[in-house]
Amino acid sequence: MNRAVEERLTLALAPVHGATEVEQAQGYTRRLAHSHYENFSVVSHLLPRQFRQDFCNVYAFCRIADDMADEVGDAVRATELLRSLRHQTEECFRGCVTTRLFAALSKTIQRYDIPVDPFLDLIDAFEQDQRVDRYQTFEELLDYCRRSADPVGRLVLYMCGYRDQERQRLSDRTCTALQLTNFWQDVRGDMLDRNRIYIPRESMDRFGVTEDQIRAGRFDARFEQLMRREVDRTQNMFDEGQQLLPKLHWQVRKHVALFGKGGEAILAAIRRNRYDTLTSRPALSRWQKTKLMMTALGAGLAGSLCKKAAA
Repeated sequence: MNRAVEERLTLALAPVHGATEVEQAQGYTRRLAHSHYENFSVVSHLLPRQFRQDFCNVYAFCRIADDMADEVGDAVRATELLRSLRHQTEECFRGCVTTRLFAALSKTIQRYDIPVDPFLDLIDAFEQDQRVDRYQTFEELLDYCRRSADPVGRLVLYMCGYRDQERQRLSDRTCTALQLTNFWQDVRGDMLDRNRIYIPRESMDRFGVTEDQIRAGRFDARFEQLMRREVDRTQNMFDEGQQLLPKLHWQVRKHVALFGKGGEAILAAIRRNRYDTLTSRPALSRWQKTKLMMTALGAGLAGSLCKKAAA
């Protein structure tokens, strides 16, 4: 575990004792969100002001859990830390808050009456990462995404006041698509850095792609055909998830749309690269990121003007 990660965990799990420290805890989650995620400060300004602190609180939970899972460097220790986080989460929902992270997060949970399930599902997925590094079928991978990605979208919906199954279902499609996009983008990195392969074994066998080929970074027509198939069915999920946007308030819609558009832009980059995610990592340029941000900001301005005109 590097020093920066150790410091984040220490600060997040520092004990708290009073109301003043709750304010300090919320300041901590704001600093964590804005300093660690390069686009968060811009994205957060697209949100109504009343949501910003809560998004920081939820982000802090996800960041700390992810650090425990992927940055500790030892599966046994990571599992112990995640087990402790699970216990702290359950205690938080029983009204017992003892750490800085949960002093901030508990306010968000209470404000929006968020159930415990999304938090425990995320922890469960991170625990699974410590013992599972290969997936045999696409269905197994989707089950992992159900716990590693979909809870984040559901948390956003709860904070926006939506609790119905249809919106959650459409959100799940987008979140799963975003997770899969990240997998296809980082195929070789996941293999070399963490010995994980998220491409289902059934897909690899169908197109004749081997683990040795991924490890060596040998791109060929077989891998191109495999990745084309995965990108196409991921795009279908994004397309279905788009149906969520008209069902959201305009102030939230632009924020949610930004993440979907970002994922689709990554898929477009993979296509432009002839589906080669072995010899290079397709990513968005600074200009492409800026363009997405400006599009979202423009949509927000238009929505605001329409609202004033209607008034």
